[in-house]
Amino acid sequence: MANLERLRLLEEFAKEEPNNPFNWYALALETETSQPDKALFYFRKVLKDFPEYLPVYFPSAHFFAENELIQEAKETFESGIELAKQLKESKALRELQNAYQNFLFEYDLD
Repeated sequence: MANLERLRLLEEFAKEEPNNPFNWYALALETETSQPDKALFYFRKVLKDFPEYLPVYFPSAHFFAENELIQEAKETFESGIELAKQLKESKALRELQNAYQNFLFEYDLD
């Protein structure tokens, strides 16, 4: 029940402040396991509408990989790494690069 309430609240925030990427990002995270189709929509929305929102890259790339959207996961990791370099966010860059290397190894990609 608490999850449904939180979901309704997040949907309300997104409606009230549609230009705040965090609202859509929070919806993506909230629906990741219970409603993967919705999460997919929300992750793609944040990546498309707010490409400068660095926090979305790591979880969305993992989500894509877990849902067998391998090429989309790869491109998301690569875009996130480039953005982290541009923003000089060294901690996020390290995390994304490490996760990307693990992803490449796990899916036997180059």
